[in-house]
Amino acid sequence: MLLNRPTISMMTSNNETKDLLIKYLKGECNPTEQALIESWYLQFNEHEIALSVKRIEDIKHEISKELPDPKIRKINWLYKISAAVAAVMILVGIATLFLTKGDKLPQGYANDINPGTNRATLTLTDGTTIVLSNAKTGVVVTANELTYNDGSQIKNLNANNKDLQTAATPCGGQYQITLPDGTKVWLNAASTLKFPQTFSGLVNRKVELSGEAYFEVTKDNGHPFVVESNKQTVKVLGTQFNINSYSDEPNIKTTLIEGSVNVNNNTTLKPDQQSINSGGTIIVKEVDTDSAIAWKNGEFAFSNEPLKSIMKKIARWYDVEVIYQNDEIGKKSFGGSISRFKKVSQILCMLELTGKVKFKIEGRRITVME
Repeated sequence: MLLNRPTISMMTSNNETKDLLIKYLKGECNPTEQALIESWYLQFNEHEIALSVKRIEDIKHEISKELPDPKIRKINWLYKISAAVAAVMILVGIATLFLTKGDKLPQGYANDINPGTNRATLTLTDGTTIVLSNAKTGVVVTANELTYNDGSQIKNLNANNKDLQTAATPCGGQYQITLPDGTKVWLNAASTLKFPQTFSGLVNRKVELSGEAYFEVTKDNGHPFVVESNKQTVKVLGTQFNINSYSDEPNIKTTLIEGSVNVNNNTTLKPDQQSINSGGTIIVKEVDTDSAIAWKNGEFAFSNEPLKSIMKKIARWYDVEVIYQNDEIGKKSFGGSISRFKKVSQILCMLELTGKVKFKIEGRRITVME
């Protein structure tokens, strides 16, 4: 899995951290150094932005007392940490850049941009459009009532209307929708979901998706749940999965977390598999599902991902335009993970730490430079 936290703890210095990680990958760490890396990995959490030097020393002391014989220590940490090292190496220095009081942003980031928020509209069958509250996180639709997911009422509805309603998020917006059958849908930025006010009397529980959404489908063996998007139909009975079907992406990606889904009536996915639908063929591969649904959990997660793909995600979430100094820059690949609720400058600085790219913010335009 990717390291899924926004910053790296500063062990004693950036250079020591890098050297220790390199030694770990080479298998050259002594038992204390090895356990330090693994202990840091376990203790990392979003509430502890940086482990203090004192805390590191405490960990070393604890390790020296409790460390088992390395000959019988069989935990396969190398696999876990190796997968995270790309992220770690990029994130070294983030704390120095952003956590010191009074630090100033680089000149190119003078016009910083806030992250997206809970924003969406719901268009009813009679054409009425409701701007959903950005102080709420989700909306619940039933056959005769519309409420927020905290129970507060929005509107009474005419029962048994099978015409389609539309929930839509703008660039820089996200929202959760609970459908009439209890299925929960998380809509990512710049996405729309069309669904009937009730599934009662229908053979299939069919919805239409444009953009990206994560589904937790309520099980109903007699009424399959169907998601239609451009070039693709996904059919399930009850499961958890993610569909990325943005019109500006070359492929539709369906990632299965739990249960089973059928794609276009000829491809069945198992958990931890992803189908990549190019319109002509469908390829299935094993994936890190944590990365695929990182957006739903409030994170950006990149694993050897082209910069152009990364910047599309940033453009949707921060509602910005992205331009490139030249097309070759967009082909460079990056890995890492950081909260989606940071200002855009922090995301860009993380990428800049690789030394492979630079950025400039002008209004709501980001220029990508070498």
